[in-house]
Amino acid sequence: MSNIKSLIENKNDFFIIDSARKLSKRLDLEIYIVGGYVRDLFTQTTKESDLDFMVVGDGIKFAQEFKDSLGGSKLVTFSKFGTARFMINNKTIEVASSRIEDYKLNSRNPKIDRTDLSTDILRRDFTINTLAVSVNDNDFGNLFDLFNGIKDINDGLIKTPLDPDKTFSDDPLRILRAIRFASQLGFEIDKKTKLSIQSKVERLSIVSSERIIFEFFKILDSPKPSIGLELLQKLSVMKIILPEISSLYGMEQTPEWHHKDVFYHTLKVVDNISMKTNKTKLRFAALLHDIGKPKTRRLDKNKGWTFHGHDAVGANMINFLSKRLKLSKEMTEYLKKLTLLHLRPISLAKKGVSDSAVRRLMVSAGEDIEDLMILCRADITSKNPNLVKKYLQNFDKVELIMNNVKEKDSFKNFQSPIRGIQIMKECKIKEGKIVGLIKKDIENAILDGVIENNYKSSYDYFLKIKEKYIK
Repeated sequence: MSNIKSLIENKNDFFIIDSARKLSKRLDLEIYIVGGYVRDLFTQTTKESDLDFMVVGDGIKFAQEFKDSLGGSKLVTFSKFGTARFMINNKTIEVASSRIEDYKLNSRNPKIDRTDLSTDILRRDFTINTLAVSVNDNDFGNLFDLFNGIKDINDGLIKTPLDPDKTFSDDPLRILRAIRFASQLGFEIDKKTKLSIQSKVERLSIVSSERIIFEFFKILDSPKPSIGLELLQKLSVMKIILPEISSLYGMEQTPEWHHKDVFYHTLKVVDNISMKTNKTKLRFAALLHDIGKPKTRRLDKNKGWTFHGHDAVGANMINFLSKRLKLSKEMTEYLKKLTLLHLRPISLAKKGVSDSAVRRLMVSAGEDIEDLMILCRADITSKNPNLVKKYLQNFDKVELIMNNVKEKDSFKNFQSPIRGIQIMKECKIKEGKIVGLIKKDIENAILDGVIENNYKSSYDYFLKIKEKYIK
């Protein structure tokens, strides 16, 4: 046993830990820091972790007094599990009673009983998360490492404290957590744990979609997401949670500007995106942008493998994927839009760019035009540096024209300056198809540069064309 008091005292949130120490003395309770906060003290992680406290006794009662002493936000309690949480200074503080859990075969809802420190530690998912630090006055800073967690951190290894078959059978969500930690920390999963994951992967069927996507997004948020994504595929997890991605594995494509394997091309696109942005939904869009390829793959004797229409097919597939994963409507529409449009800038770059074509692209992409261009740049994964340079330079031309289009901001939420009510009034017609056709004609004239994007130009054009629609 070692003492790491000096490591804790150098943290910005030491005042929270010291407050817990004082309260533990006053209430005569055993209190320990557990979980990711302790692990990250030894992994040199720069991101500030939330604080998890384990109480040998009534954790909820302690949490209430703890929250009051710190002036934290409203306490949220989970009485069945003896846990509670609150926020202070944008940091989540979670307090849990030490417990033992007994799982039934087809449920993630265990029977809960109170226990001591060592038995509570035994139920933890991985050895790197079994570390505990005392905040009790008599042994403050003492580190309890019952399962050689420090050694496994130093060795960069993910393994379970108990038999992995029991660990993953009890709570199959830990399968995704193992891959998430490997991806976040750049660690290896030990051989026995990998074999267990493969044998228990079907148990993920009892886990809710919300919990699965929560862990999956954390994998996407890794510094290099391809580490976790490749593990998901190789350990047979991807085919359970995202079969649309698993079906890309081993699929050959013509390597004009992409990697020749669709799956590894996709992983490269995600990694490319991740070097530019931390936006989870954009990383997810990068992962999904080619899911229509298996359904559209054809062999052309002259061109090789083709995937005509995979953008539209992929966008349609996202409807079903989103329903299965219970994604929000906003997320669904975003993913569909970027999947549907991801070839448009490439097409413009290949053909040469006109103001009209760029305007149409900007209208279609709306406020997500910047994300679309980031995706398109990341989509060039050829190993031919000259080809990469050529396409990136063409994208520069597309973006330059975007920046030079005076109406850029207005086009993000573009619609005809002449509204339907005015058209109906001046043409003396009722609401219907003709109103829409007139509006579309005006919008196309603006997009094609025939008229300027303002009311006067649009109204003058309307006066010229209205008769042909009324007749």
